Amino acid sequence: MKHIVTGQHISSIKLQRAKELRSNMTPTEKILWQQLRKNNLNGLHFRRQQIIDGFIVDFYCHAAGLVIEIDGDIHQERVEYDRERDEILSAKGLRILRIKNEEVTENIEDVLKQILDACDLTPQPPSL
Repeated sequence: MKHIVTGQHISSIKLQRAKELRSNMTPTEKILWQQLRKNNLNGLHFRRQQIIDGFIVDFYCHAAGLVIEIDGDIHQERVEYDRERDEILSAKGLRILRIKNEEVTENIEDVLKQILDACDLTPQPPSL
């Protein structure tokens, strides 16, 4: 299964939390997921609520080494946490694309273009 981050220890609590998040996606995450699921975006395979290094990321494309985070209002209160988290994931060779809720709800086509552009800039998946 080449699309799954392997070789990491995942606690049962973290695994359960990722499952809960998949079952209870935000309205904005649902909008984007409809565009990404089933390899709909140029055949790219995305996973939702993927655990990477103990973090649960909103969307992940292994082939492009791309993490997509949908930022709602809560992220205004966790700027420092998000910055540190992004640094840790970037150090693993991943690219992080942060998209605001409003971008998804107001201009999904532009968001999809941003995602495709980000995928094109990453020639090979990282070794995790």
